[in-house]
Amino acid sequence: MHKALVLGAGGFIGAHLVRRLKAEGFWVRGVDLKHPPFAPTAADDFVVGDLRDPVLCREVMAAPQGAPFDEVYQLAADMGGAGYVFVGEHDAAIMHNSATINLNAVDAAAAAKVGRIFYSSSACIYPLRNQMDPDTPDCAEGTAYPASPDSDYGWEKLFSERLYLAYARNTGLQVRIARYHNIFGPEGSWNDGREKSPAALCRKVAEAEDGGEIEIWGDGLQTRSFLYIDECLEGSIRLMRSDFSGPVNIGSDEMVSIDQLAGIIMAAAGKPLALRHVDGPLGVRGRNSDNRLVFEKLGWRPTRPLAEGLAATYAWIADQVRAARA
Repeated sequence: MHKALVLGAGGFIGAHLVRRLKAEGFWVRGVDLKHPPFAPTAADDFVVGDLRDPVLCREVMAAPQGAPFDEVYQLAADMGGAGYVFVGEHDAAIMHNSATINLNAVDAAAAAKVGRIFYSSSACIYPLRNQMDPDTPDCAEGTAYPASPDSDYGWEKLFSERLYLAYARNTGLQVRIARYHNIFGPEGSWNDGREKSPAALCRKVAEAEDGGEIEIWGDGLQTRSFLYIDECLEGSIRLMRSDFSGPVNIGSDEMVSIDQLAGIIMAAAGKPLALRHVDGPLGVRGRNSDNRLVFEKLGWRPTRPLAEGLAATYAWIADQVRAARA
């Protein structure tokens, strides 16, 4: 039986990934500070622990029955949406916590001689200068340098990419690096201050009275692309089992403005609402996944329409809102 280790298994992507690996027949160990908040973990073994502790990291990297883990997925990070990453109040914690986790994880993986390790980087590593025009962002993988990420979160992600690649060169560790672009779906943060824009807008629409309004941070013309969780897992696993190290974008190239995103969610809810634009943390003006390299290397690109994923996500968040009110 193949064995996998998922670091960050209590988080949104990690919890979904554990279920996917179990469905494929893997024995799975998950590690996180907490269990998944919305559904029981599917992991065979779940360790509640702090990956900033190097001793714990070495302990969990040791697979049962002595043989190394075939696949290790490093998803653990101190992160959140614009309301967490771009306000400036959490920069030191984000950089310290995430860097410490990655320093521990890659060193423990090399020592344990795992089959290969996947690192989830971020589109936030791309230079601010390439994302000033909402209509023509440039997020091709080769544009990452000269480096100029828009946040300390992005700087840490870029440092950790180089960390994993250095270990690959110096120790022979097989690494795979994906740059995620705004992953969303059911069972993600939706009301704790770390939620991203799809979940935040789904919550606002679900909470609004018919004929009312919702707040949009900024002018609503800033653009993004959003990738549904099932597509994220498919791309990540294909990369993990390929011969390509990356870094490579894992994201949708269906770019929309934030106002358009709100409109799609309102259509899914059957609830037309007015938009009120207010000041708030925004990030870059435009960002979209450039999928030429991922198609060239993996023969894969996302196919699920944004509206379909948002409909599923809205239904789940609307249920959470109703339960909270009950």
